[in-house]
Amino acid sequence: MTGLIILLIIVAVLGYAVYLYNSLVRNRQLTQEGWSGIDVQLKRRADLIPNLLETVKGYMTHERETLEAVTNARAAAQAGANAPPEERAKLEGALTGALGRLLAVAEAYPDLKANTTFLDFQQALQGVEDEIQLARRYYNGAVRNLNVAVESFPSAIIANMFKFTKAEYFELENAADRAVPTVKF
Repeated sequence: MTGLIILLIIVAVLGYAVYLYNSLVRNRQLTQEGWSGIDVQLKRRADLIPNLLETVKGYMTHERETLEAVTNARAAAQAGANAPPEERAKLEGALTGALGRLLAVAEAYPDLKANTTFLDFQQALQGVEDEIQLARRYYNGAVRNLNVAVESFPSAIIANMFKFTKAEYFELENAADRAVPTVKF
């Protein structure tokens, strides 16, 4: 009888260990899925920017510095596409700031403000920024769940045994970069 009880305890402990391992794997996969969602939205934004810039260039020939800042920030963000979340957040924050300045400068051009192509791109950019925010929120939630599982007892034992590590949150450093650029016409 004692042998059966010990066997049941061992099976229960092993079953619980398998459950914890599978939970860690699920959380890691959700984190990777969340990062993929951010990556897709950042790519959409990067693809949209050249069209927006071409529309704006004709109206803002003497605002070369602003246009170059957006172009350089986009290039840096694309170059850092494989960077870890912390580095990527810095690059994307710079791009968000440059886009905000571009849209703010555009207010000085009445013809541009009335241009339907510009308005369409501006609306599309706003939609992409909203999607980036949602993807970032999903990713950070998945990271939180993974990090809690990696640090909590007893799952921390399984996490250490199988080399599960904490993930980095995707956060913008500058509080002003966290706001979606607003443009008032």
